[in-house]
Amino acid sequence: QVQLVESGGGLVQPGGSLRLSCAVSGRIFGLNFMGWYRQAPGKERELVARITVGGNTNYADSVKGRFTISRDNAKNMVYLQMNSLKLEDTAVYYCNAPIYPGNYWGQGTQVTVSS
Repeated sequence: QVQLVESGGGLVQPGGSLRLSCAVSGRIFGLNFMGWYRQAPGKERELVARITVGGNTNYADSVKGRFTISRDNAKNMVYLQMNSLKLEDTAVYYCNAPIYPGNYWGQGTQVTVSS
């Protein structure tokens, strides 16, 4: 069994910053990719950023230059630093860890960008 627990969401004004954290525990042998996804009301869940165990990253075009994903392999943590937040970044953010044969998700953390 694998557990993912996110934290760090909240309410922020446009232009502000938030940092999300995700703790991974359990049977995590073979953990490679970790990622952040988000789902806004009425929209499908979408990839925000992903990072390999070696530190290679990729980002959605909409967040490039504003968001940074990082991880601490020793602590089994993944982070998402979000800067210059926009109204359209409002969503529930989910941590994701595909570990064969499963694909694991956290419970989600709400990020609301509003003036």
